Amino acid sequence: MKIMRRFVSGIVGLTMLLTGCATTNQANNSRLDLIKKRNELICGVSGKIPGFSFLESDGSYKGLDVDICKAFAAAFIGDAKKIQFRPLTAAERFTAIKTGEIDLLSRNTTFTLSRDSSEGNGLSFAPVVFHDGQGLMVKQESGLNNLEDLANKSICVGSGTTTEQNINDAFESASLPYTPIKYQDLNQVVAGYLQGRCSAMTSDRSQLAAARSGFKDPLDHIILDDVLSKEPLAPASDGQDQKLGDAMRWVIFALISAEEQGITKSNIYEKVQLAKNNPELKPLRRFLGIDGGLGEKIGLSNDFVVKVISSTGNYGEIYERNLGKNSEVPIPRGLNELYTKGGIHISPPFN
Repeated sequence: MKIMRRFVSGIVGLTMLLTGCATTNQANNSRLDLIKKRNELICGVSGKIPGFSFLESDGSYKGLDVDICKAFAAAFIGDAKKIQFRPLTAAERFTAIKTGEIDLLSRNTTFTLSRDSSEGNGLSFAPVVFHDGQGLMVKQESGLNNLEDLANKSICVGSGTTTEQNINDAFESASLPYTPIKYQDLNQVVAGYLQGRCSAMTSDRSQLAAARSGFKDPLDHIILDDVLSKEPLAPASDGQDQKLGDAMRWVIFALISAEEQGITKSNIYEKVQLAKNNPELKPLRRFLGIDGGLGEKIGLSNDFVVKVISSTGNYGEIYERNLGKNSEVPIPRGLNELYTKGGIHISPPFN
């Protein structure tokens, strides 16, 4: 009996040892370490959505999702320019994460349970960077004014997306028949719509506004008032890599917290000097990496916030640059305002 107990105890001990080693190896083999060693971030984007990620004629990428990539690069490597952008379709994006083709995804991707769960796509989502909702766009001359008017009509939609599921749910719930015309990416959806292959196109309302901005006569097209879903868009990475997930999470919170505190790209170094000169400003000193060693807890330098804000500015600056009233794709901030201004963006404490 004693021999049996010893045998069982030995097996349990070995199992715990192996589990501990596996956990340690997983932590030590984080994609974050590979990014640092490579000295370059490979960031998956769309490249086809003005205001979010769009390939310019000079070969550069521009948009909110692009600036989020730059914030990650600044935090992880210390240089916001050391990025390789990888344009991906909706159907390609999750496979690109799992195969290691990209380090992370910053591509207008909706945060959902099935995508976040280990039994689903197995992703890990950073905080939401844009709160959106699905909508419908029709030609002004069509006389179509709402969802009910689209009964028995054809709708252009991107396949393999939550958009496809949401439009089906909306029509089923209203007991309305319709015909989906499916395409692989947004450009194909837009082309189908403009060529008259469908009566309406559906996508996130932000994408509809972005697409319309490039039309020959934008005012000839209207986005209906119907909002078909919640679409919280967030960056994503491999769900098995907590180290990278933690780092991404707190970079986004840093952008939001900086705006909350009035810390901008133009005054960041003044704030650093203020914090250094005033030991009593403990929260500010922790936030800017002077005290507390917070960066080290997530695999980054303690001054990662300074590197991020000096490179991209805070969340509000990123939004204003890409989606503000003077941008090419003006979208009112709405829910994307800080919680103190009627929106829902808020950062946990940097403690």
